[in-house]
Amino acid sequence: MNLTIYFNKFFKSNQSSGILLIFCVAAALIIANSSLNELFSHFLNQEIGAEIFHLKYPISIWINDGLMAIFFLLVGLEIKRELLEGELATFKKASLPIFAAVGGMIVPALIFAVLNYKTEFSSGWGIPMATDIAFSLAIISLLGNRIPGSIKVFLAALAIVDDLGAILVIAFFYTEQIHWLYLFISFAIVGLLALLNYFKVEKIIFYLIPGAFLWYFLHHSGIHATIAGVLLAFTIPTNESTVIISPLEKLEHKLHLPVNFLIMPVFALTNTNIRFENGMIEGLGSTLGLGIILGLVIGKLVGINLFSFLAVKLKISSLPHQSTWVHMIGVGLLAGIGFTMSIFIALLSFKNEIEFQDEAKFAILIASLIAAVSGYFVLNFSHIRQKKRILQKKIKN
Repeated sequence: MNLTIYFNKFFKSNQSSGILLIFCVAAALIIANSSLNELFSHFLNQEIGAEIFHLKYPISIWINDGLMAIFFLLVGLEIKRELLEGELATFKKASLPIFAAVGGMIVPALIFAVLNYKTEFSSGWGIPMATDIAFSLAIISLLGNRIPGSIKVFLAALAIVDDLGAILVIAFFYTEQIHWLYLFISFAIVGLLALLNYFKVEKIIFYLIPGAFLWYFLHHSGIHATIAGVLLAFTIPTNESTVIISPLEKLEHKLHLPVNFLIMPVFALTNTNIRFENGMIEGLGSTLGLGIILGLVIGKLVGINLFSFLAVKLKISSLPHQSTWVHMIGVGLLAGIGFTMSIFIALLSFKNEIEFQDEAKFAILIASLIAAVSGYFVLNFSHIRQKKRILQKKIKN
């Protein structure tokens, strides 16, 4: 099954912005550990917005909750297209990312919980559950055509489900209070968007305006507002025509450049400014550090592949097109890039323990680095091995 042309465009754009993203990560770490750190932190903590609408937040919040909702909107549009006419169009293939994501959340949480049972770190069990969708997609995009496009779709779908799971975990276990009125209003807006889709309203503006209100009410409900981007994406209308451009395709086209060359780099620059402190390295050997590293690197790998293996063997699901279990191992490793969502959960887990927060951040950084490098090399190795097989066949013939 071929990928849709729009998903290919998305990943080509994402691939070309990958180097910029890595540069921003390096720049953020340099800034955080230099004399510029205080100035940069002060800038990110500057509040902007309208107080009258309760929309005055630090710049960092606007980036993580606002700009990233647009990123999730784009990824949601791509996933919807693949569900309707691409790599995820059959139940067997669409169900695999769900099983994989569930396994990738349960096993890491169990590893952390066992290592930290009845310790002062026990509340951090949700930290290794998360996959950073922006960074994981950026790393896999650097591989270009060396891996099947279906694997990229699989990782994107897995990461979406994983992030939705993480948002639910935050809502039910780490949020002090959910404002149910705002949540019910959010549901009503989703219903309105669904009605617009049902009556085939094609003007994008009629979706974007309610979408902005959806973001507002979800944000004030206590649930991570980036989910608004995914919900909005799934209501944008599309069509089966290859001639007539649908509203979904128009919106995809408009979002590619700003997301890949502005939103993701800004996101990387503001979320990887981790300051190295004394004792951080020693902290990696604590049950907190080990729980995070083993959870993200080993737990994600085992959970994703175990649940995927069971789903395939039970004939509920099937592997992505032209993929192998080596590809799945690579994806399992890349999913261990926890980064921003893991850091966010760490901050919620240890609200009044700055030392624990710093240890957790450093462990997340190390785990994400291990996951990114090992996942990249495993997927690249699968390409090299495939080329050797093709060459051997040619020699035999």
